[in-house]
Amino acid sequence: MSYKLPQYGLILLLLGTAQAQVASHAPTVFTQPSAPVTASSPTTAAPEMTRPVVRVNGSVLTEADLLREVFAIFPYARQHGGVPKEMETDIRNGAMKMIVFEELVYQEALRRNMTVPATKLNAAEVDFRKQFSRPEEFNAVFQTDFHGSRQLLRDKIRRSMLIDALLKVEVTDKSVLSAEELRAYYERNSVQFEFPESYTFQTISILPPAKATADQMREGRKRADEALGLAKATKTSEEFGMLAEKKSDDDFRVVMGQHKPVPVSELAPQVLRALKAMKPGDVSDLIQIEQAYTIVRLGTHTLAGKKKFDEVKAQLEPQLEKSKENQIRAELDKKLRQTAKIEVL
Repeated sequence: MSYKLPQYGLILLLLGTAQAQVASHAPTVFTQPSAPVTASSPTTAAPEMTRPVVRVNGSVLTEADLLREVFAIFPYARQHGGVPKEMETDIRNGAMKMIVFEELVYQEALRRNMTVPATKLNAAEVDFRKQFSRPEEFNAVFQTDFHGSRQLLRDKIRRSMLIDALLKVEVTDKSVLSAEELRAYYERNSVQFEFPESYTFQTISILPPAKATADQMREGRKRADEALGLAKATKTSEEFGMLAEKKSDDDFRVVMGQHKPVPVSELAPQVLRALKAMKPGDVSDLIQIEQAYTIVRLGTHTLAGKKKFDEVKAQLEPQLEKSKENQIRAELDKKLRQTAKIEVL
């Protein structure tokens, strides 16, 4: 099936986005195809949207549920007029796995008799309404997606909140890493935090054309000598950079000649020899590399070393917790599927 945005696609997108902001999940149709997401009536406007796509322990999820998740995975569908054809299969499969997982999580929350306090449900409903800039927008979705039923709206919000509540207990809370776990990872993977000796610098390069003639080579040398004189007269990185923008032929001229840290192993021998003899802020003499000439201004010289734990902790913690969260989430999905009856329709 090709995912092209139907006329009511904007409503689907609006609903999915707004509800996701309320509770991190876009609540799907409960269990009956009699409450689909369509543009007008549930029986005539979009029969394709009411088509069942999967049954999870007897609860039916529809094409509307699947499409809403597709838009959550690929939020640029509106700009593209749908999902690019080459991405359809992967995105549809991913969306199917997600709506099944969320339905299993929801059913598990019900099995555990989890509830949503009325005060939190009321606040979530208010937040949902605030997602719409005008009352007419809310009313349009309220009629098409909830058939004018406040109870159906609250049921969907409650479902979403129960999913979030169970995932917090079983996934998010269990993904938190202790300081000891972070330190242990750092020690076990110490090589990951090592860095080589490197230089940052700016360049002005004069590049001859392919198969340059003798006259062109002489012209290139003349331009290089002229650029060198001007470069030696610069006092700051900014002045050198502005000169690079005007005189340099290499691609770095668009960033004021600036090179990010370059390991010594990646530097041309001629450039490395020049840099080793310089201090930060120094400008080199002409460096010839084959038929090209370059001028280098040294920025920083960093010796090889290893980042300290305190330097990487803030960046490392969310990365490891996200990895652990994905692992725990996959394990929960596997566990819930073991005893579930899932029928793709």
